[in-house]
Amino acid sequence: MTDAVLVVATANPGKLAELRELLGGLPLRVLGLGEVQPVAFPEEGDDYAANAAAKARAAAEALGRPALADDSGLEVAGLGGAPGPHSARFGGPGLSDRERAALLLERLAPAADRRARFVCVAALALPGGALRSARGVCSGRIAAAPRGAAGFGYDPVFEPDEPGFRDGRTLAELGAAAKRRISHRARAVEALLPAIRELVIGDAAQANPAKRS
Repeated sequence: MTDAVLVVATANPGKLAELRELLGGLPLRVLGLGEVQPVAFPEEGDDYAANAAAKARAAAEALGRPALADDSGLEVAGLGGAPGPHSARFGGPGLSDRERAALLLERLAPAADRRARFVCVAALALPGGALRSARGVCSGRIAAAPRGAAGFGYDPVFEPDEPGFRDGRTLAELGAAAKRRISHRARAVEALLPAIRELVIGDAAQANPAKRS
């Protein structure tokens, strides 16, 4: 067993569940924000990497534990790359995932370029100041209408264009297992796993040598 603990710095239940699944094979305990004391996060800006790092650092410093945060967004060619880092706030506060997806389709002209990509930067911060980050991308296009009940966010309107997943189904139709293979978040977290093993699991094992697995 291990004493390794990692806080996932997000209030989004869908994102928390997805990150827990992606980290499920590691010997560590993953805590959500609802299981720890409140954390004050800085205002988000226009840069994925800066946003992810700021959230991870804020959680690590406030809680005294390693923290994982990510910032992600949907970039649509026909909208000039929007909504991008503002995807979670697209259309203003108070909108549901379904309403944001509907607004995106409304603003995308029928003849517009529907190529799109999901981008994610995941950041790992330690209380002592160490920071590691990784980036993941999933390419695709915007569907004509929402389809599928799985996933969250813009998954129902995003058709991935990745090897083995070019059959026109949306991420929400593909389901969680397929999404873990190709999603932007899965790819960013996968690239960050060596740092998590070294800085979180490794440090915990060194601090408690009798409990190494």
